Amino acid sequence: MSNRLLARPEIGALVAAIVIFIFFLVVAPAFRSAESFFTILYQSSTIGIVAVAVGMLMIGGEFDLSAGVIVTTAGLVNSMICYHLGLNLWVGAIFSLVFCLGIGFVNGYLVMRTGIPSFLITLGTFFILQGANLGVTKIVTGTVSSEDISQMDGYKSLGAIFASSFKVGGVTVWVTVLWWLFFIALSAWILQRTKVGNWIFAVGDAAPSARAVGVPVTRVKVGLFMTVSFLGWFVGMHNLYRFNTLQAGGGVGNEFLYIIAAVVGGTLLTGGYGNAIGVAIGAFIFGMISLGIVYAGWDPNWFRAFLGVMLLLAVMVNLYVKRLSTARKVG
Repeated sequence: MSNRLLARPEIGALVAAIVIFIFFLVVAPAFRSAESFFTILYQSSTIGIVAVAVGMLMIGGEFDLSAGVIVTTAGLVNSMICYHLGLNLWVGAIFSLVFCLGIGFVNGYLVMRTGIPSFLITLGTFFILQGANLGVTKIVTGTVSSEDISQMDGYKSLGAIFASSFKVGGVTVWVTVLWWLFFIALSAWILQRTKVGNWIFAVGDAAPSARAVGVPVTRVKVGLFMTVSFLGWFVGMHNLYRFNTLQAGGGVGNEFLYIIAAVVGGTLLTGGYGNAIGVAIGAFIFGMISLGIVYAGWDPNWFRAFLGVMLLLAVMVNLYVKRLSTARKVG
């Protein structure tokens, strides 16, 4: 029973989350309030929503290094098209969604069609989007930021969906936290309870063998890339409708935070192993560390060092857990 429990992907992350939570409770008095806890949940959700899809993609054996910049691309496309063409923001949001899904499709199609590793394909997409975000925004607006859209048609209704908040017992709860929980539950259900979930694990573990038994490998992997783009679009909408404007250079580096959240949560870099709960815990650890350091009054520059340590420890723990899981199956 103990080996079976230890062999679950999320156990290492859960233990780490408990230790980190207790640590910051002790060293940072500001960490102890309910408001701080929900602020941490909000911070975790802005990374965790995309990390859900990145985790599924990694279980399927692939990476997407464009996941960070596509968040900014989604918001910029929505904002600039509507502002300069005088369109309702809903039109721009739908166009932005189609555009982002197209990027995900191209990423997946090129990976499957060419056989080039997804690391390289999406690294190329990363640079294309980063350059286009800055270059097009500079041409259109004359600056590196988008215009204020807060007075445009559709702003309030879209803001209510993507960037609203409400009070519970005097504590502010952002709607992204609820969306995050929904996407975690949906991912967990897909991975553990559906045929598609079995396919995702199969293509990540051994794609040739999966193809030999009838798994539609190409469709599964292209769909996973499009899922990353969809949730990137979702967070891009949140950023746009919360802050009204966007910096064209934003999002760079967040792709590594998504991958770290997945790895810390028990997802193997080699594919075929992990789950949605573990990825969620990994994102929560990110939120605790990023804000816990601030609440403790430490130099925020230590944040990256903490992430590096967590990543190295997670990789070692994940390998140990995978061995336990394999040994249990053989036994």
